[in-house]
Amino acid sequence: MARAAAVAQATPPTLWDPLVRISHWGIAFVVIANGVFTNGGSATHVWIGWVGMALLLMRLVWGVIGRREARFSAFPPNPVAAVRHLADLLTGRPRDYASHNPAGAMMVYALWASLALVIGTGLVMTGGISPMKLSEQEATLNEGDWSTLAPAGTEAENGEQGEGGGSWVKEVHSVAANLMLVLAVLHVAGVVVESRAMRRNLVAPMIAGSRNRPGS
Repeated sequence: MARAAAVAQATPPTLWDPLVRISHWGIAFVVIANGVFTNGGSATHVWIGWVGMALLLMRLVWGVIGRREARFSAFPPNPVAAVRHLADLLTGRPRDYASHNPAGAMMVYALWASLALVIGTGLVMTGGISPMKLSEQEATLNEGDWSTLAPAGTEAENGEQGEGGGSWVKEVHSVAANLMLVLAVLHVAGVVVESRAMRRNLVAPMIAGSRNRPGS
């Protein structure tokens, strides 16, 4: 218990490592681009989805073998600790953590889970077609017409997906994508609130700057 408390209140890193920063901003780009600016079913949409899958897999591997503050063991999901941290934030007494604070950790896992669900259902709807092959078919794609992406012999090609099991996959994909956008907005709001409460810029360390100390 004493060791856990010492780790929890350790000084946060002044700069996140490059892989954490790349995956963070890369996933942010993927969420915004595919959630706001691209059309579902388009070649661009699917290409960006594959980029998101690569970034997520990279971050998950890094969560096992990466630097201490980037590992899952440094910010385990703990709803009770998250609520306690929010209470401390409301009373103006938030603590420092060596990695993500408990509330931030819960948000991170929620975003990753939502992204994984979006990617998984996207792969199902496209039949797992590779981006290279997708580019060759780009001229034949229609917005939302996933059947043009499916490889030969799939349910989508045979016209069975619309009313069968594929309809719920598309619905889950849409709901998870919208949930991810909501979580992203809440995440940004949380960063703003915590930055003000702790009197330091929490965004700078995720870009390339140093984390300012309280009161500085």
